[in-house]
Amino acid sequence: MTGYLGLGSNVGDRRGYLEAAVERLRHHEVQVVASSSVYETEPVGEVLDQPDFLNACLRVETELDPEELLDACKAVERELGRRPATIRHGPRPVDVDVLLLGDLEHASERLRLPHPEVAARRFVLVPLLELDPDLATPAGERLADALAALGSGQEVRRAGPPLA
Repeated sequence: MTGYLGLGSNVGDRRGYLEAAVERLRHHEVQVVASSSVYETEPVGEVLDQPDFLNACLRVETELDPEELLDACKAVERELGRRPATIRHGPRPVDVDVLLLGDLEHASERLRLPHPEVAARRFVLVPLLELDPDLATPAGERLADALAALGSGQEVRRAGPPLA
């Protein structure tokens, strides 16, 4: 099944962490098919006083179900030194989020698909649309329309070539 993951890092060798996440995913039954360019973005959320992030999105193929894919993403985060957050949206070496997985809508205590913020965050939409300009949610919401509706703010600057 085709899915999309969001990557982020704002501590240490940011690009190095993103590249390592791509490599580690392959050891967890997740095949990385394509990567967006890497983008630099300002922090959003509850903690704004922290370093800028590098972000990218991946198109992946996997036979994992949504919960297993989340487990794989969390395992990669742990392998790369991420510890359980004491501050929500605080600084972190790597973040691997499940954004979309096929046409699945999924809701559990741990995971909602599509990701609840996928259509509201420019730092996710810009790299996702680079991978597929016609991408839509399972409910049919075109992500290009969601990006156009965001207005100004959330600056996203291209900072480097794709990861894979």
